Amino acid sequence: MGELKAGVRLRSVTCDTEVVVVKAARDAEVACGGAPMAPLIDDVVAVPLDPDFSGGSALGKRYTDAEGTIEILCVKAGAGTISVDGVALALKVAKALPASD
Repeated sequence: MGELKAGVRLRSVTCDTEVVVVKAARDAEVACGGAPMAPLIDDVVAVPLDPDFSGGSALGKRYTDAEGTIEILCVKAGAGTISVDGVALALKVAKALPASD
């Protein structure tokens, strides 16, 4: 794939997952279901889903790496787990708002 930057749309070759890169502070390989993701406009050949990366992705959820350098928004859910450089991304949790007492 080319340079990873915000706004890039990718799709999985193992399942129905589609994502948009929200934040990319470093270049990395984004994968889903154990196989690298392809640009949305490319024709792809289906690849079997890796059982180690079959946890699924949820529509509308954001995923991030441990350092917070990459953030990905899932725009179409699928059976594959989204990963970067072979490490599964974690679901990003919302920050708690301060109490309004």
